[in-house]
Amino acid sequence: MVLRAEHVVTPEGVIHDAMIDIVGDRIVSCQPAAEIPAGSEPEAVAGWVVPGFVDVHVHGGGGYDYATEDPQSAVEARAFHAAHGTTASLASVVTASPEVLERQLDTLVDLVEDGHFEGIHLEGPFLSPAQRGAHQRSLLRAPEPKIIDELITAGRGKLAMVTLAPELPQATAAIERFVDAGVRVAVGHTDADRQATAAALDAGATVATHLFNAMRSIHHREPGPVPLLLTDPRVGVELIADRFHLHRDVLRMVAAAAGPDRVMLITDAMAAAGKPDGEFALGGRKVRVRDGLARLVGKGGKPGSIAGSTLTMAEAFQTMTGITSSIEFSAAMAASNPARRLGLANVGRIEAGGRADLCVVDDKGALQRVMRAGRWLPEPA
Repeated sequence: MVLRAEHVVTPEGVIHDAMIDIVGDRIVSCQPAAEIPAGSEPEAVAGWVVPGFVDVHVHGGGGYDYATEDPQSAVEARAFHAAHGTTASLASVVTASPEVLERQLDTLVDLVEDGHFEGIHLEGPFLSPAQRGAHQRSLLRAPEPKIIDELITAGRGKLAMVTLAPELPQATAAIERFVDAGVRVAVGHTDADRQATAAALDAGATVATHLFNAMRSIHHREPGPVPLLLTDPRVGVELIADRFHLHRDVLRMVAAAAGPDRVMLITDAMAAAGKPDGEFALGGRKVRVRDGLARLVGKGGKPGSIAGSTLTMAEAFQTMTGITSSIEFSAAMAASNPARRLGLANVGRIEAGGRADLCVVDDKGALQRVMRAGRWLPEPA
């Protein structure tokens, strides 16, 4: 397959009027059309070709959940997000008992090995009770060596990232243990002060789980974790670019402060993504979605904490393109940065040897087409 595209975002910059040569599931070359020998019959592609989106924090979608022991449910959720541009993904699971997490890991590891996911993300159980968000308080726990080793073993080398609150007892040792096992550590769901946050980064933490959300707020004399996570070059910063989690001015500020190489767009989507408003579940807890906003159902049926999102990466990409006025910056945030920060090979970049994962967007960042592993996907129903 040969594509001739109006604009292609590559690691070296934008190529205008470019040819992309694809064989099987791999990109063979991407270069200016003038350098392609005559005689080829390329498929014309209008708009911008960017790397397929890489979502490193997502719990489900299309009515299905990744925190499951039913592999088909996870596959259905994965297919929903693929149709909306997520060509590479981690599978995120929420806090549960160690026994349940191990069974979920067993299911998901097989799906990673089958190529559905690039790895697994544990969001919990090592979170702060004070910043637990939608996670069940009774299941939160300190990162003790025994449970850490059990989870690493259950992950069978496919555990890619774990979110951890650095103020918890034994947190520094836990971070070092995960890093030694090849697992990225994200600072999140935390009430930590600056000192504890700095210790976590020095121990090897390299990601900020949904910056601002479920973490201590900034105070001008007691800054907490946000300023350091926002400015430390070692840290990749997750952002949920929907209508609810962060104001557009905050999104604009983070993009300017962290720069084009550190922001990672995520969805944090749960099963309700792509479904009409209604009743759902997240981590065994009841969630009600109204006007696209997912909240726990509290006492007496009152709205509780925000419970994930109903976002897609296509929507996040378009939102950030509107804020930054840059398709290149959005492509870095939605694909290249998360792939690089998580060490995901052969995705997130349009280059020779990479997997042929592509998204086609218009000048405003609206998704038009999706290719995964060299195959155009059908448009979402």
